[in-house]
Amino acid sequence: MELKQVSLELINSMNKNTLMEVLGITCIGLGKDFVQSKMPVDQRTHQPMGLLHGGASAALIESIGSMGSSLLVDITKYQPVGLEINCNHVSGISSGYVVATGKIVHAGRRSHVWQVDIHEDGTDRLIATGRLTVMIIERK
Repeated sequence: MELKQVSLELINSMNKNTLMEVLGITCIGLGKDFVQSKMPVDQRTHQPMGLLHGGASAALIESIGSMGSSLLVDITKYQPVGLEINCNHVSGISSGYVVATGKIVHAGRRSHVWQVDIHEDGTDRLIATGRLTVMIIERK
């Protein structure tokens, strides 16, 4: 299964009035089997010690997987919902941006699995890695 190729402007327009807008998450890349997004590391995404909050990283992982799964199904008939998320925080970061790349690992009729790696923008330094399972449900 390949992701539908749509404009980044269309994808980012769906962030209006959502957590993604609040956290400053924007989609910056889209391929046949991946989605890439960028998120600032600032007061919106910090924990009290001034580092990137683990919950913000988890929200980025879930956002990418849900976004990607939306591009794999007919969203007039189905909707993706997060079922399970696992996130390992391997390095701290206090400023700048992080870039997350999510790759589809499994694209079944009822479930999708995404592997997402979050790196410091402009470097190969891994900040966090995670896996998201998405359930595909019928719209009512």
